[in-house]
Amino acid sequence: MVFLPPSDQQPMSIANSIRGQIPPIHPEGYPFIGGFALASLILFWLWTPLGWIGTLLTIWCALFFRNPPRVTPLRDGLVVAPADGRVSMVTHALPPAELGLGDRPLPRVSIFMSVFNCHVNRSPAAGRIERIAYRPGAFINAELDKASEDNERNSLVISTPNGRIGVIQIAGLVARRIVCFVREGQSIGAGERFGLIRFGSRLDVFLPEGTKPLVAEGQTAIAGETVLADFRLADPGRSYRAD
Repeated sequence: MVFLPPSDQQPMSIANSIRGQIPPIHPEGYPFIGGFALASLILFWLWTPLGWIGTLLTIWCALFFRNPPRVTPLRDGLVVAPADGRVSMVTHALPPAELGLGDRPLPRVSIFMSVFNCHVNRSPAAGRIERIAYRPGAFINAELDKASEDNERNSLVISTPNGRIGVIQIAGLVARRIVCFVREGQSIGAGERFGLIRFGSRLDVFLPEGTKPLVAEGQTAIAGETVLADFRLADPGRSYRAD
């Protein structure tokens, strides 16, 4: 008879396995999730089918405020996506006056976040937060180009060794609350969380003049991971193929 030594590794329980598959929730979401859950209980009391609808909405709300970990490339010169979503525009545009980035068009990458995307925003590069400017406004569809001018927005200027980067949180048709966690003068690392927008919105990234964006319209961006630009890359641009 052969006796095997006890293993130092304990088998993972089903509960631990499930827990590992569920992303953490950002604290900003707890009041909303609790409100949806309470409403679901009331709906169950009124009529069971309505309660199940409320339960599904509660699950959606929890997923909206998910705050998953990300793996951010840290090489100097990289600019990463500040938000999950679809790259809706890659163009040149005048930056908002409150950013103080000049009166000439700069490369701009816009990322549209639907209500199904993770809405935690991350810094596109390491540097110092030089300016934060909030501007009230409308709540038109964030996919429209004029949303950059008309909608409520919160703008950051990040000073980096490779130039100043503008990041703008833009409220959308459903969004009614922009949250910013950082302050002026604070140092921030690439991929670090700096804010979120509740329920559908858009982020614009203004790059220094002459920077070549490395993403294309229609591409899916992952906050803190997708590379938007590389200051150290002498690359005239890239071509893309859509399936």
